[in-house]
Amino acid sequence: MYKRQTVTGMIGRDEKIPQTKFSVIQYVILAVFLFLAYGLWSLQIRKNDVYSVRSEQNRIKEVPILAPRGKLYDRDGQLIVNNYPSFSALLLRDQMRDVNADAQKIADGLHLPVEDVLEKVRRSRLAGKAAYEPIIIKDDITPDERAFIEAHRDEFPELETLMIHRRLYPKDGFMAHLIGYVGEVSEDMLNSERFELYQKGDIVGQSGVELQYNDILMGKDGSRRVLVNSKGKEVGRPPNANIPAVPGQKLNLTIDLDLQKAAEQALEGKNGAIVAMDPRNGEILAMVSRPTFDPNDFAVRISAKEWKQLMDDPDHPLLNKAIQAQVAPGSVFKIIMSLAGLQEGIAQNLKVNCQGGGIFFGSYHECWVKHDAQRAHGSVDISKGIYQSCDVFFYTLAERLGIEKIAKWASAVGIGKKSGIDLPNEVSGIMPSEEWKMKNFHQKWYAGEVISVGIGQGAVAVSPIQIARAIGGIAMGGTFYRPHVINPEQLPPPFKEAALQSGGQNDVVHVPLDRQNWITITDAMASVLNPGGTGVASHIQGVDFAGKTGSTQKVSHHYLETHGLKEKNLKGELKGNGWFAGVTPRRNPEIVVVVYFEGGEHGPLAARIASQVIKSFVEKQRRVRNNPTLFSDKVDPASVPIAGVWNNPLGGDEHPDDSAEAEDHLQGGTFLVKMGRSGSSHQAKVPVLAFGRAGED
Repeated sequence: MYKRQTVTGMIGRDEKIPQTKFSVIQYVILAVFLFLAYGLWSLQIRKNDVYSVRSEQNRIKEVPILAPRGKLYDRDGQLIVNNYPSFSALLLRDQMRDVNADAQKIADGLHLPVEDVLEKVRRSRLAGKAAYEPIIIKDDITPDERAFIEAHRDEFPELETLMIHRRLYPKDGFMAHLIGYVGEVSEDMLNSERFELYQKGDIVGQSGVELQYNDILMGKDGSRRVLVNSKGKEVGRPPNANIPAVPGQKLNLTIDLDLQKAAEQALEGKNGAIVAMDPRNGEILAMVSRPTFDPNDFAVRISAKEWKQLMDDPDHPLLNKAIQAQVAPGSVFKIIMSLAGLQEGIAQNLKVNCQGGGIFFGSYHECWVKHDAQRAHGSVDISKGIYQSCDVFFYTLAERLGIEKIAKWASAVGIGKKSGIDLPNEVSGIMPSEEWKMKNFHQKWYAGEVISVGIGQGAVAVSPIQIARAIGGIAMGGTFYRPHVINPEQLPPPFKEAALQSGGQNDVVHVPLDRQNWITITDAMASVLNPGGTGVASHIQGVDFAGKTGSTQKVSHHYLETHGLKEKNLKGELKGNGWFAGVTPRRNPEIVVVVYFEGGEHGPLAARIASQVIKSFVEKQRRVRNNPTLFSDKVDPASVPIAGVWNNPLGGDEHPDDSAEAEDHLQGGTFLVKMGRSGSSHQAKVPVLAFGRAGED
């Protein structure tokens, strides 16, 4: 009996939980409650915004509304670049759907291989895109594909359409290089400062005006929001459902569309470039580069095959040769040589006897007339040197001037510098000098090298836009304007200031020129288009048309003969380039036209192209301004138009009865003022318009 009680008592004591263990259990339970409380606090308070957004995304579907890019117009308001509505198919991954399960049906409805759909989803995930970023699985869908998406919204809530305003460019590559094209922003572009605020998938300008003024043309995107249920079905709209897109700003180009058409037609079937510019203000009136490309191919998405073809083309269709060709200018450089020679006081009295060539620095250098005694230029002064383009004269002038004086005046008119045109990727060209050679080749300049520079060859390299600015400025008497395709006045203040400061040159540059030197050069340029001149075949009857022809060799005749390439040259594969720079009228011109004819070989051929553009310009201006004698070659070329406002223009002595009435009315018009030699007085000529409003021509 005693023993049973003892055993029972012992068993009771063993079943009692020790105080230590009980305390541990209490702390564990407390820790669990604290953890749960922290989780509840974290969900409801600390991460409230995060989970509210996620909850909202499950309840609200948001589709972007892309802003249309600003349209482009010509100087007269004619539409050049428009937009057209296009629809793309999107996958909205924030709908928490299993894309793989729906991929086959979606692919069938959109006429796509299912592998393409899955691959685009896979690439999007690998790229680390956020779940709310939609995936474009097909661009430019057809009406029946769009109908498929609308009819299956309940079945495929993750499938959506996006309306995109795509660019509609002119056909056949018209103005392609100047306008440029658009495409998705690349990784390299995102890493640059200019595009650091953009995102993958954004459509941005890739070249031309589209790139230069991308920030103005892009506009600001909006969005469309709808309420959806747990299955993704639309059930309503939240407050402020739509945030409208803000279209990009429209821009007016300085281009004259009629002149652009004439320039495009003139260069059709040829390679090269044309630049037409108003030298009075730098406005680009026309710009053509050939061969061209169709920017509409980039409007949706260019294929890898098409891109490779463009990149591998030996004629470089994506290159804007008007601002990116960097080639020898040939004899058009003789105008700059003439300027240097006259301004330095060397060319005025310089005369040479051209018998087809001459010896300079111990070497014989041919003139372009070579050894034909009947064609040799004979006695040549500065004027004849220009209009007959005598190489021997300019060899001699180069020898007298030396490279430093040539470089001084060439640099003054912009050779070897970017013109500052508001288009991307302009080249700077090359103007050799002693410093240039030492810096780039660590070699001294040899005096004999100046001979080839004297005729625009050797190391000299220019772009057509540089020649247009230089020749136009010389014909303007030494005033050089920065070329531009957009008038800065239409830009917002920050963009306007940036545009004026771009290019590294002042908006206007004045180079003091002696008046008689100006007259000598411009008169000689007019003789180029008259009998005896190298461009006589391009003379335009009744038009004061002046210019300079030029041609350059890709390789020298000596090189052709010594390397057995003469036959290849005869086939046209190594033909040189033709140049022409022309203005109308010869002094204070309203237009300068530069033609770079790649493989054209002879300057007169380039002059024929330019004459078509000049003729189109003159005919339009005569028609628009109702003045059939505008730019007439019958007007004294040594006179310049001076605008004036006056009262009693006829004089009271001649018409005493009308004098009182005349004094009460202001009259206006333009006088031709005779330009005499430096130091002589001006002689007033008969007014072009006796009466009219002030400022009329």
